[in-house]
Amino acid sequence: MGASASSFSADIGGVLSDVSIFTTAGQPVMFKDLWDQNEGIAVVALLRHFGCPCCWELASSLKESKEKFDSSGVKLIAIGVGTPNKARSLAERLPFPMDCLYADPERKAYDVLGLYYGLGRTFFNPASAKVFSRFDALRKAVKNYTIKATPDDRSGVLQQGGMFVFKGKQLLYARKDEGTGDHAPLDDIFEICCKVPVA
Repeated sequence: MGASASSFSADIGGVLSDVSIFTTAGQPVMFKDLWDQNEGIAVVALLRHFGCPCCWELASSLKESKEKFDSSGVKLIAIGVGTPNKARSLAERLPFPMDCLYADPERKAYDVLGLYYGLGRTFFNPASAKVFSRFDALRKAVKNYTIKATPDDRSGVLQQGGMFVFKGKQLLYARKDEGTGDHAPLDDIFEICCKVPVA
């Protein structure tokens, strides 16, 4: 596992709350406005970038799980590196609910959370081999894939993602992707969401 909640500063939720990202419509939004900062539970999935086929697979899994999150009172938030038009491309073609998808073209949230970045992590990390065990899911997810969803700033493709669960500003779960396609097991996320009483 790439990280644990205890390896983050106790006030990471507060620091993250002041980060500004964008809706798929291009409107700026602060993290603190995405979910109830007192008691709300949120699953925050940071995708590598909107043109990453492995992220299309993760987004597809998240979309399939959205009903389970909703019925548990959990807010699903997916963020990717790229501009809002790149986010819309993924949302329209996968499809993925636009009200759950946000763009972070400057990788502000990724920097605050200390997510991995670089050539080695992106292309040469052994953790990336996990994607081969999910080949059928990947193939299905990229049926309508377009390379045009890739960020115009190509340095964004070297960003790794991660998965986080918050209750208000309190970080309950944190996992940094070690390499491309090394996503958090959704069963782990469901276990955290189900263990926490929803206000």
